[in-house]
Amino acid sequence: MQEAVATKDKYKVIGPVYDLLSTLYSGRSIHNCKVAMLNPQHLQPGDRILFAGVGHGKDAIHAAELGAQVTVVDLSETMLRKFQEQLDRENKQFRYPIRKLHLDIFKVDEAEQYDMVVANFFLNVFSENMMKDVLRHLTSLAKPGGRIVVGDFTDTTGNLLSRLAKKAYWYVAVTLFWAMAKNAFHKIYNYPQYMEELGLTIEERKYFKLLNMDCYWSVLGRKPN
Repeated sequence: MQEAVATKDKYKVIGPVYDLLSTLYSGRSIHNCKVAMLNPQHLQPGDRILFAGVGHGKDAIHAAELGAQVTVVDLSETMLRKFQEQLDRENKQFRYPIRKLHLDIFKVDEAEQYDMVVANFFLNVFSENMMKDVLRHLTSLAKPGGRIVVGDFTDTTGNLLSRLAKKAYWYVAVTLFWAMAKNAFHKIYNYPQYMEELGLTIEERKYFKLLNMDCYWSVLGRKPN
């Protein structure tokens, strides 16, 4: 199923090479970060899972392979097209068909419907205040006791020199996407802090290295019952 919406596609230029840029910039680290929490410990066959800002969607395909009922949403027609191309290339049969929504995330009006809501490298496209609103909305989509997963850049570990290097590494990326896709230009967000402010309990953090520095993390929070 795909629901359409008319909007300007900010990822028309950079979207087709998004996965390539990700690999060139991080090796396998970004991919490993995206799938870190998608395992039988956290995700059971039949669970409903939403991927916000799915992009090329290899993480969503991974979840579908585990037997989850996957919904993906993206405002970019280009990104959804690349996701469909990825599905066509892999040509796999899933227990549940993947549901595709071409929508602004705020138009997803399915409160407390999902066992897990995933925002991998999605919240960083927004200014801080907008990011908080988006995270609050994503949290509302999870069932009581459901999980919220955020994968993204981090600078919370290491000594001063390491943190400065990770900030510089981040600002290269954020500058590129500000110039090419008009994304917000901002600092690295401390997602666990924002998640806890929304009442989520942080249950797990996994870090992923580049050049022996923890440059990415996947953070799993649980919504109260």
